Amino acid sequence: MNFDAYARTGVDLVNARLDDLDDLRALFPETSAWMREEVAERDLAIFRRAQKRLRDVFDYGTSGRDADAVAELNALLEAFPVQPRISGHDSSDWHMHVTSRGASVSSEYLAGAVWGLSVWLCEYGSARFGVCADQRCGNVYLDTSSNCCRRFCSERCATRSHVAAHRARKRAAIGEQATVAAQ
Repeated sequence: MNFDAYARTGVDLVNARLDDLDDLRALFPETSAWMREEVAERDLAIFRRAQKRLRDVFDYGTSGRDADAVAELNALLEAFPVQPRISGHDSSDWHMHVTSRGASVSSEYLAGAVWGLSVWLCEYGSARFGVCADQRCGNVYLDTSSNCCRRFCSERCATRSHVAAHRARKRAAIGEQATVAAQ
């Protein structure tokens, strides 16, 4: 099983827009087209609640509240239990699923996301759960840097934030020069 891929589904969920059923359908990758087809209105509320709780896990991780992150993940593991099963269509296509046959879309997706994030926390620690430092963004990410120094969810946010800081310093310097000249 690719636990990193499952953990990234948790990141995708936290960063997703969930205003309506179409937004929820957009969350599922091509490899999970069946989820897009089977997801129902009742799943939307379940995904929204899980999204908020997973967001809390990232907030706890970035603020050094490991015990809170673990407690929330344990509660989510209880709410969305992993029930592994082997699936496939022939002997060359065997793979693992995290829920029993016939599980709802929300159970299947959320069990995988919570399991992946739980394994990630055990493997790397909650300090590797990040929230973008760009105030205009707020997306979450998994820090895969070699020295746990990542601060932004993407290069785009890092560049935007650095450019804004540079411009602010430049404006401050110009304002300071004007004040000195006026004296």
